[in-house]
Order: sequence, then C-alpha cells, then structure tokens
Amino acid sequence: MVSSIKYNKGFTLIEVLVVIGIIGLLIAAAGDLTKTFQVQNDIQVSANIYAQALRRAGLLSQAVSGDSSWGVMATTGAITLFKGSTFASRASGFDEKYPLSGSITFSGVSEVDFTKFTGLPSATGTTTITASSATAPKVIFINAKGTITY
Repeated sequence: MVSSIKYNKGFTLIEVLVVIGIIGLLIAAAGDLTKTFQVQNDIQVSANIYAQALRRAGLLSQAVSGDSSWGVMATTGAITLFKGSTFASRASGFDEKYPLSGSITFSGVSEVDFTKFTGLPSATGTTTITASSATAPKVIFINAKGTITY
C-alpha cells in the first residue's frame, strides 16, 4: 500500500515573521543597553581625567613649574589645565585641553587654582559630573590639603 501523506519542507511566512520580530526586539534592547554603558563610561572617563588634571596642577604648582601657579577649569565638553593664578588671567599658550563628550556637564566647584610652592587648592568641595541622559552622576571631592577622592 502506498502512503499518500505529503511532508511539507520549509518555513511558513508566519514563522519567518515571528523570528524577524524576536530578532528586532533583541537588537533594540541591545542598543539601549549599549547606550547606557557608553554614557556611564563617558562619566567615568571624565572623572578620571578631571582627577588627574587636578593632581597634575597641584604637582606643577608645588614644583613652581614656569615660576607660576597652576589650575584646572571644568566646562561642558572640556577640562583645561592652565598656567596662572586664575583661568581668566591664565597664560593660554600653556593650556592643556582635554576634550570630553558633549553630554558631560559639571556642577559645583568648576575652577580649582593651586598656590605656588604649597600646592594647596584655592577651592574645596565637590564637583558633580553628569550626563544629559539619566544615569548615576560621579562626585569628586577635593579637600583643603588637595586630596582628591571619588
């Protein structure tokens, strides 16, 4: 006796659409997760650059490099290490500018000048680094002795 059962091979249109939909959802979720990690990384990198610039300015002031005091100015999009007693009266030819992501903003202490010889900071307190999207901010603290914690 010959069987008349036919076996269809392949995928139906509905099965293909379901698989494409699932892949689309996974890609969308991965994109959001990647953006979150990128923003958190931008904040961490900005905090590291800011802390290192503060330490470098303190050391340059203690060493009386260029017979001057040194300081750091944090603005949206950049951190500037400068030679001089204030950012406004700096010798701009000696600026070391560190560009940052445009979404990074600073609040709190934005300019710290270090005195010549002692290397003590002119300003103490906290600087909060945030991004335009809602993520956890990074807080950097500088005390009267110039110790930086974050």
